[in-house]
Amino acid sequence: MNHVRVLYHMVRADFLERARRYSFLLTLAAALYLAYGVATEKIWMVIGGGYRGVYNSAWIGALTAICCSTFISLAGFYVVKNSVQRDTETRVGQILAATPMRKSFYTLAKTISNFAVLTSMVLVLMPSAVVMQLLHAEVGQISLWKLWSPFLLLTFPAMAITAALAVLFETLPLLRSGVGNVLYFFLWTAGLAVSVTIDADGPTGMQVLFHSMRDALHKVDPGQGNSFSLTIGGARAAHVFYWGGVDWTATILASRLLWMLVAVGLALLASVFFHRFDPAYEWRVTKKKAPAIPVRANGEVMERPDTSRLPQSAHLTPLARVEGSWRFATLVASELRLMLKGLRWWWYVVAGGLFVGSLASPGDAAEGVLIAAWIWPVLVWSKMGSREARYATQSLIFSSPRALYRQLPAAWAAGVVVAALTGGGAAIRLLIAADGHALAAWFAGALFIPSMALALGVWSGSSKAFEALYTVWWYIGPAHQSPGLDFMGTTPASQSATLFLLISAALLTASFWGRRVRLAYV
Repeated sequence: MNHVRVLYHMVRADFLERARRYSFLLTLAAALYLAYGVATEKIWMVIGGGYRGVYNSAWIGALTAICCSTFISLAGFYVVKNSVQRDTETRVGQILAATPMRKSFYTLAKTISNFAVLTSMVLVLMPSAVVMQLLHAEVGQISLWKLWSPFLLLTFPAMAITAALAVLFETLPLLRSGVGNVLYFFLWTAGLAVSVTIDADGPTGMQVLFHSMRDALHKVDPGQGNSFSLTIGGARAAHVFYWGGVDWTATILASRLLWMLVAVGLALLASVFFHRFDPAYEWRVTKKKAPAIPVRANGEVMERPDTSRLPQSAHLTPLARVEGSWRFATLVASELRLMLKGLRWWWYVVAGGLFVGSLASPGDAAEGVLIAAWIWPVLVWSKMGSREARYATQSLIFSSPRALYRQLPAAWAAGVVVAALTGGGAAIRLLIAADGHALAAWFAGALFIPSMALALGVWSGSSKAFEALYTVWWYIGPAHQSPGLDFMGTTPASQSATLFLLISAALLTASFWGRRVRLAYV
């Protein structure tokens, strides 16, 4: 077997499949928008007491590479984390399992294909750095090595780590589901914080840039250069200094190569947990109980009746079309049971504890409990709008009478009920305190979350979009009390009930339009 040829075709097939998706194009468009933010001076990299570098090739390349590596390492993970699952769903995995292909070869091939998808986004952004320098024109001379070396030596290793983690998450039974989608965001946040605070080279290479910039700043102002920050829309730097780029020594190159080897190690680790598409090796196998054998009172085994000789006949009774009343409450209850099906008892215990905590906790502590209460059911909401596509029940549900105007509102109402049950303690506390503004913000949040889940589920056909976007929004908005993004209204300054009611209405309209397209309505 020509392993190189097989590897090439596997990587090529995966790359073409992912590059044709809307998620790939949306992520690339968002990355280009970040580059535009750098070009229009909306994103700043500040070092020391308000210093920034002259916009030469070195500074623009470093700033764009850092923005690229941090964003794509987050959004790109959700773009590529589906290769193993897709082989399982399309039955391609069973064909591959019948070949002599090793598990390590498969996970390495998937890692390389993920890396190819992520680096293709980086390669599109690299020419934009040239355009940025031409727009700023602080330094007219362009050095392609100084402009592109941060992409090649800093961003590429970060993409390799992201690609390998996506494969590792897919081979671990717990992390391959929505739990892994949520946990990766917190892992990414923790890794980003560690790479900034710890004086060691991380996957993104921020410390490599910081040390080089600090040394250059010390020559201008010896008392500065002990802090490093990347801000969006913040105050502009008051002072400018010249930085000629990183001196790529053998030590730095070795550390960057080490992160590439770490990515290979993660890919090989994934092969240990990879089950090679054999359900017998799944960690959680649902064993079906054998049918009970009938036994007489004296212990003798009863023989089962032979039904093969019985006459087999089937008569279908035509059903008369009866226009009955629309039992909306019953339909909502059914949707709610489907949403909560499969949850363990401890999930309800935690949800109940958060309900009581948001009701009994005083002041700011209650708002913190509400923030936790509305991240806990994220995997319940994420099924909204996409459950029909996941379980291939579209033909059954969409063929029912008035499916658009009956089933979809019921699913949305069930999501609102989940929000009300998990965060209802805070609503009761605000109602007792007669805090009308905060209660209106809570109500808007309870409508916004299921509206967002339903719209993303209908349009994407997957739960991954909501799990990723909602977690990021929850972290930036309510968790950090950011005005304009805090849909829970955790503080009076961040309460925007009218805004999120309008957004909820827009999302519901998008949900109905998307489902209408699915139903092929005229």
